[in-house]
Amino acid sequence: MSTVMVVDDHPMWRDAVERDLAGAGYDVVAAASTGREAITRFAATRPDVVVLDLQIPEPDGVQVTTEIVSLRPTTKVLILSASGEQNDVLAAVKAGATGYLVKSASRDELLEAVERVAAGDPVFTPGLAGLVLGEFQHSAATEVRGDKPTLTDRETEILKLVAKGLSYRQIAERLVLSHRTVQNHVQNTLRKLQMHNRVELTRYAIEQGLDGD
Repeated sequence: MSTVMVVDDHPMWRDAVERDLAGAGYDVVAAASTGREAITRFAATRPDVVVLDLQIPEPDGVQVTTEIVSLRPTTKVLILSASGEQNDVLAAVKAGATGYLVKSASRDELLEAVERVAAGDPVFTPGLAGLVLGEFQHSAATEVRGDKPTLTDRETEILKLVAKGLSYRQIAERLVLSHRTVQNHVQNTLRKLQMHNRVELTRYAIEQGLDGD
């Protein structure tokens, strides 16, 4: 059974999710109430799945998702949020989330989602899947038209270091930038290239020959 971490700043909700997962046989290896706690405890426990709320104290759920995917690409992130807004859903998916449920989901729906996400299947609350698919289709159409995004010199410089396998913290130290600044540049690059996570970004950089000296 997969190991799971639960991140939510509401104790009663977090405890309820933990109980449901533990009762279904999952090994809940960590819990956190803030983005900072989540990143620290994730690095220590390296769970298979992270059940993550978006609206948590800084860094927020989108930024935490980006960090988790960069630290361990095999970990799957399932967003469990009160928000079903388009911008929130797309931001989470583009950051690397594999699934997105709103908090009105039932216990059985949550457990099924965790199981499917752990296996690598994308899972969305009904109605949100079409939203994400539509965005992907728009991205594909843009790619076919041949629109070429323009990256700044700094974005290109950071992209090269991403392609070399450096972590965000290592990039920040090398370029004498803050960790948050590096994250922001990567997010801007992902948006311009219409990609969704660091894995796709690395593949693109290597294809463009940016992983050389």
